[in-house]
Amino acid sequence: MANRFGRLRSRLLTPSMNETRLFTRGFHEKSPEARERLETVGESFLTGYAYAAAASSTADAEIRLGTVPPQFRGFAYEGAAMGMAVRDGLPIGGNRHVEHFLRGEAARHKYMVYVGVGWAMARVPRFRWSRMYTADPLLRWLVLDGYGFHQAYFRTDKYVRGQYQEPDFPWPGAEWSWYADRVIDQGIGRAMWFVGGTDVERVTAMIDSFSEERHADLYAGAGLAATYAGGAGKAELQLLQERAGKHRKWVAQGSGFAATARLEAGLGNEHTVLATEVLCGTTPEQAMLVCQESLPDPCVDDGTPAYEVWRCRIAERLAAGAEG
Repeated sequence: MANRFGRLRSRLLTPSMNETRLFTRGFHEKSPEARERLETVGESFLTGYAYAAAASSTADAEIRLGTVPPQFRGFAYEGAAMGMAVRDGLPIGGNRHVEHFLRGEAARHKYMVYVGVGWAMARVPRFRWSRMYTADPLLRWLVLDGYGFHQAYFRTDKYVRGQYQEPDFPWPGAEWSWYADRVIDQGIGRAMWFVGGTDVERVTAMIDSFSEERHADLYAGAGLAATYAGGAGKAELQLLQERAGKHRKWVAQGSGFAATARLEAGLGNEHTVLATEVLCGTTPEQAMLVCQESLPDPCVDDGTPAYEVWRCRIAERLAAGAEG
């Protein structure tokens, strides 16, 4: 369990739970139920972060993460990954916490772990980014999704209302800066589900106010959040699909990603079933199978990142199934 130094480290590094309150963030409150869900998501994330910050070992963190209710446990693992990555970025204490974390139970939550590393990148100075664990050549792009979510969640005026897009993003390198912005947008779209309080009218209005070339990635992020975080009923999910229009295949792709992340971690629930039925036209299990069967060779480089090849394959297959 955590020692005295670990508890002190946790107190120093972990943000206040008040930072997850919709009122504090200035986010829309659709209903008391939606507010409670979103705030519980935030609390679960910070709980996981605190566990990782205090832990004397990754096994110690796993034990405590196992106490988080299954519906919110994925968010706790995401927060724990951020905590581990922040520790990796510190000048003392070693830099292999995330690597060791992924050797245990966190391997089942690998999507959330990479997203959590992206949260850490938003908090750690850029000259320390080389210490971040991003070994998987395919999933490493998810750190930018996490980075985009963090910026939209905590710097909402700039990234959502101001529609800021970072020029020449430096990671993973200058040659990929054009694609880095796109994955960051996927994270921003995911955060809009929270900014809009799960209110589909508000979320889609925010997305549609951005320039057209950003809509596909923003809608993909919204579809992922609508499926993984929940907070919308069948009629609202149908409205999301309708408002997405020609981008509905990207909503389906994001939803398929969310279903895969939940099922591979053993965290499927009734909402996962509903969301994939509406947004993908199939079951969570079939959506996961599509994602697994669509995996490209991550080492092939034809100018298009393998991650984008993967997303396109998933989007086309799920769109075809939904129309069939």
